Amino acid sequence: MTTPVGSEDLCRGSRSARGGGYTLLLVDVSSLLSKEPQAHGDRLSAIDASFLAQETAEAHMHLGAVTIFEGPAPSYEELVAHIRNRLHLVPRYRQKLAVPPMETGRPLWIDDSNFRLEYHLRHAALPAPGSEEQLRVLAARVHSQPLDRAKPLWEISLVEGLQDGRFALVSKTHHALVDGVAGVDLVTVLFDLVAEAQPVTPAARPWSPQPEPSQAEMAMRGISGLAKAPFRLAERALEAATRPKEALEATLDAAEGLGEIAWAALNPAPPTPFNVAIGPHRRLGFVRCELDDFKRIKDVFGGTVNDVLLAVVAGALRRLLRSRGVRTEGLDLRALVPVSIRGEGDRGRLGNLIVAMRAPLPLYLSDPVARLRLVKQSMDGLKRSKQAVGAEVLAHMEQFAPPTVLAQASRLNFTTRLFNLLVTNVPGPQFPLYLLGRRLEDLIPVAFLPRDHALAIAIMSYDGGVDFGLLGDYDTMADIEVLADAIRDSLDELLSAADEADAVVEAGAAVDELRAAQARRAPANGTGETREPDVITRRSA
Repeated sequence: MTTPVGSEDLCRGSRSARGGGYTLLLVDVSSLLSKEPQAHGDRLSAIDASFLAQETAEAHMHLGAVTIFEGPAPSYEELVAHIRNRLHLVPRYRQKLAVPPMETGRPLWIDDSNFRLEYHLRHAALPAPGSEEQLRVLAARVHSQPLDRAKPLWEISLVEGLQDGRFALVSKTHHALVDGVAGVDLVTVLFDLVAEAQPVTPAARPWSPQPEPSQAEMAMRGISGLAKAPFRLAERALEAATRPKEALEATLDAAEGLGEIAWAALNPAPPTPFNVAIGPHRRLGFVRCELDDFKRIKDVFGGTVNDVLLAVVAGALRRLLRSRGVRTEGLDLRALVPVSIRGEGDRGRLGNLIVAMRAPLPLYLSDPVARLRLVKQSMDGLKRSKQAVGAEVLAHMEQFAPPTVLAQASRLNFTTRLFNLLVTNVPGPQFPLYLLGRRLEDLIPVAFLPRDHALAIAIMSYDGGVDFGLLGDYDTMADIEVLADAIRDSLDELLSAADEADAVVEAGAAVDELRAAQARRAPANGTGETREPDVITRRSA
């Protein structure tokens, strides 16, 4: 079953054992190893390999977060020891890429015989006063640098010197290693549910890297994998033959989904100032909101919190473009919204089990409520459609593609004809998390910029708040703080509309109550008539 990331309300987090992007927060983190060992020699999936193919010197395919904690900061040595004590729970973080020769197969994950934890844990301090702007500049600089493919594809920077004695972690992980849904699982490796650091199950034995395969061994594995592809297809055909009814239904759904994807591709996203050639440097913007505000708007006008989020983004982009003098009449943007195809049997895996759908952002509508209603209507239609089914079929078909074909197809997936910007949200835990006894205050996600896309918006809820991470190309998005202010204004606009709608409902209820009271007090004059209340009111839809 396909589920849009964040399509459920972001307030689903609780301490009860239920589905969602962070279920593993509720169990022993050693369960990360229960489904898949993240073994030496594992081959990247087609989706994971596609993120390597899409990467250029300007378009970096890593994502991450800026997490801000109450102080005092731990020492660098204390943080190193804490992560070293839990690193065995995610073996992939000690593995690097190995590329088979002559494109005989997708890359492999192999143990890094030269792994050194201190290389991946950086240490920095902000000069006084340690403002949020200084933190944003530092984090943007970190995300402007590509990860070294000769080493495990992740980094964490400990940043001291924030105002009020706080500190931050700036993390980045390559998209080939982990997607946004699985990324919440990884939080369990570092964070605890209580202020006291909790013991974890120790490694069964000290880590020792496996020998690296030779070029000849990797070539033979790749050739063998390509040779087995027809047999895997035959196995699926045999399974379909034994279950003809289910196979026919799945085939019809897939065909309909592929048709909807083809139709979407024939209706390209409009040109915008966000769809230009980008450079390697980045800007970051942070926006903090209250989850209750989004829930209130949802309760008044209907839909989901995700619908409200998209409507707020649409209103903010409208304000930003109009501040630049860009006309928004008739402008209907397309946002690429990640969709998880991660099932319950895939919990504990690292890697990407995602596809994407295009969500409309109707910038041409000036009325915020009309924007929200159109977004809700469109998202309801997408959820009923077979686009996600068709995208899942394409994702599985890519498993059988040679590396060269896969690279070309993956680059096509991120062309500017398909979408204007990436908008992703992931529901996070609605209770506090701790790192070495320090409470996590803000969890600001950072997405990535595909080629020719100058803006990406990542959203995550945590402990009653909603944090927006705005990632922009340094030259194109010099006004990224204008967008941050526009998000706040767009939310306030919908809150005001919700207040007005509530006031109308309350006024109508008061009039109805007054009429009922006067009817009860009306004199028995034998005519059966009652006097209308001396109230003049105006109701609006």
